Amino acid sequence: MTPTRQDCALAFDSYERHILIELQANARLTNQELAERVNLSPSACWRRVKALEDAGVILRYVAILDPRKVGFGENVFAHITLIRHSATLAREFTDEISKHPEVMECFNTTGDADVLLRVVTPSVSAYDEFLEKTIFRAPGLAQVRSNFALRQVKFETALPIAKP
Repeated sequence: MTPTRQDCALAFDSYERHILIELQANARLTNQELAERVNLSPSACWRRVKALEDAGVILRYVAILDPRKVGFGENVFAHITLIRHSATLAREFTDEISKHPEVMECFNTTGDADVLLRVVTPSVSAYDEFLEKTIFRAPGLAQVRSNFALRQVKFETALPIAKP
């Protein structure tokens, strides 16, 4: 097994898919617990996890926090239009904006906006300050349209990998 990020999900065997599903649900499983859940020996399980990590399939292990409980009550989607369509300008903008920890996600997109950002802030006024000090000063900005999330209806982190 030597999948790369470009390989499709079909390149994974049933053990690998099962490992990925289990780790997405709980990355704190011990190797022993994971091996039992996927019906492998601990050494075989460890080798498969290590191979998935080495291949870049497993990027990192994280703790998912409740944003409101740690002071980030506002979730804002910023639709950015650049002054012109240029790979260089888009890269300059996204490189600059990605340096800021408030930017949780950044996508180059098709459609009305060139870039879509998901930004978290403690308040509306904090977002206004972020706009003034960061977004409005970023290279190539033509327009920004912001949408504040009213409530989160669904939040998933696990990719929908087909069960083995």
